[in-house]
Amino acid sequence: MARIPHSGSTQQTMVATAQPLIEPNAQNQYEVGVEDLPLCCPMPQMYLWNSHPRVYLAVEEGGGWAKCAYCGAEYTLRR
Repeated sequence: MARIPHSGSTQQTMVATAQPLIEPNAQNQYEVGVEDLPLCCPMPQMYLWNSHPRVYLAVEEGGGWAKCAYCGAEYTLRR
């Protein structure tokens, strides 16, 4: 049987972010840039606990536009 190394600590470290998290599903339309690709809803800058499961959106293949099937948020890719 293989043994998994154990660090001995169950404490997790929280990482501070430069900007506060965005409330998910607060808007119906979001403008995103290439720095946000691959695009997912909710985005990494959003809270996850009170939103739907994360889904990836093919905004590049959709002509620069995509809509989330869960919350209906529309994303437009800045060119």
